[in-house]
Amino acid sequence: MTFQGATTGKTIPDGKENHFLLEARTISKRFPGVVALNKVSLSIKAGEVHALMGENGAGKSTMMKILAGSYIPDEGTLMLKGKELKINSPREALDHGIAMIHQELNLLPEMTVAENIWIGREPVNFFGLINHAELHEKTRELLCRLKISIDPESPLGKLSIANRQMIEIAKAVSYDSDVLIMDEPTSAITEKEVAHLFEIIGDLKAAGTAIIYITHKMNEVFQIADNITILRDGQHILTRPASEMNASSLITAMVGREMSQMFPKEVAEIGAAALSVRGLTRKGEFRDINFDLHYGEILGIAGLMGAGRTEVVESIFGINPPDAGKIAIDGSPVNFRTPKQAIQAGLALLTEDRKKSGLFLCLDIASNMDITVLPSYSFAGFVQQKKLDAECNEMSRRLKIKTPNLQEIIGNLSGGNQQKALIARWLMTHPKILILDEPTRGIDVGAKAEIHKLITQLAQAGTAIILISSELPEVMGMSDRMIVMHEGKLTGILDRPDFSQEKILTLASGLELSEAMH
Repeated sequence: MTFQGATTGKTIPDGKENHFLLEARTISKRFPGVVALNKVSLSIKAGEVHALMGENGAGKSTMMKILAGSYIPDEGTLMLKGKELKINSPREALDHGIAMIHQELNLLPEMTVAENIWIGREPVNFFGLINHAELHEKTRELLCRLKISIDPESPLGKLSIANRQMIEIAKAVSYDSDVLIMDEPTSAITEKEVAHLFEIIGDLKAAGTAIIYITHKMNEVFQIADNITILRDGQHILTRPASEMNASSLITAMVGREMSQMFPKEVAEIGAAALSVRGLTRKGEFRDINFDLHYGEILGIAGLMGAGRTEVVESIFGINPPDAGKIAIDGSPVNFRTPKQAIQAGLALLTEDRKKSGLFLCLDIASNMDITVLPSYSFAGFVQQKKLDAECNEMSRRLKIKTPNLQEIIGNLSGGNQQKALIARWLMTHPKILILDEPTRGIDVGAKAEIHKLITQLAQAGTAIILISSELPEVMGMSDRMIVMHEGKLTGILDRPDFSQEKILTLASGLELSEAMH
């Protein structure tokens, strides 16, 4: 694979292997009530993959936004190719050769793939109008180099989340930058696409591009990183070659304590059936789904991307009602046509995409937490604000949400703390059936452990829990039983003693069903 960058002089000069391409020296950044970065330094060489690790709230995103021009540091200096650098906007960062792939996609769904990649840089004809033929040809060449099989003329909104992520990557590469920042680039793509991304990274590295890589997936770090820098609570903890660390030492440095048990699964008393599903079908999405969920049970749902896991729980919750089948709560038939009806019956659903279908980003934390329970705290048209505030503060304390106060705009929080606020929202409804769709996606290892512990405690208290996760170790580690799906069909139900990666992946792939069915 050949990239434009291979011919633009980005290769490492002879005898200059120890010179840094980009340096951030003693960078500090403060927000009201929070020191996000305190004299943090970071140095990156050309042709290096440098992993930036830390818990949510450690300062990773703040540092990257400074490098990418979204924030201006309060103190410290940026150096590019040995010269001091001032960056006042993302546009200036791109002009200096620094591009960023954001964790939350910054694409326009109503525009085509080509228009998204080249927005603001479209080729024009003699009359100053966009030359669509050249635009599509440039896009085809770029996607061909990256081995991405997507039509440049496709509306972006019709692509899967995984394919949108690949287009975001292609857009960043199109700038032919010296420095490429990747913030959780694999959070929404399949294992096959992850392998594809790593090929792209390898070629960019060979062309002399410096890559800053942020991820919460330990295995990825040791696959591609040359060096690792760890931040904790806005402080630089260490920078070390990846070859000198392992998962245990990395986790300990990130959280400042031993993390001996990632999945604190404990025995909970399994009670009567809380939820029964029979023959649930929605045309084009899933068919003939049958299972029971019991009080005190954690029922995992595993499957590859496109298996229909999210579609099933959204149908149960009344978001997209089924075409056929029966649902019963405590043995009594229900027919939810709206989420409001499901909530009133004691269900709660934490959706997989917190930005798209969970958060009100312009509102404060308290408003995001209490929105589902406002009617319960209202009397004669007035809100019992003190009582409601006390409940929000108690839930914030219980879930260890890191914020100076609950009046902070939720969009300013780290992804992990945003997720905790959403979980708090649903726990305030005191659900008897809790559906968690990717509850730890994009969450750091410390916050994951806290959420896993909370899930176990809820099950022990008798809550019936459905857990969907794309991370197989998580769904195996937390579940009492597991449903496996493939292309909208239930391919197996496994008890915990029968869990094995081989059996689950066999069922998830739709292979050898007669042998693997339980």
